[in-house]
Amino acid sequence: MSAATVVLMWEARAVEGRGAELLEWARARSAELSREPARREIMRAPQDRVLVITWWEGASYADDLPELPEPDAALITRPVHRWRFEAVD
Repeated sequence: MSAATVVLMWEARAVEGRGAELLEWARARSAELSREPARREIMRAPQDRVLVITWWEGASYADDLPELPEPDAALITRPVHRWRFEAVD
């Protein structure tokens, strides 16, 4: 595939009552990525869920792009969910 914009989505659910801690963890780790994305958004949702979305311009779907790691297992209720999308328009 040719270069386009690739969007990475990272979503985790914190152990009950630790949503603020997971949010701060995600903010800190997203600031430490090895490269700066073109755009980054960090969001929260009910049930102590945190979502981080990064946009990578000039990337292809198969490129090795910086991603947030897994938080400590004691902080989350399940493995992190990750999705990768390529812009079409």
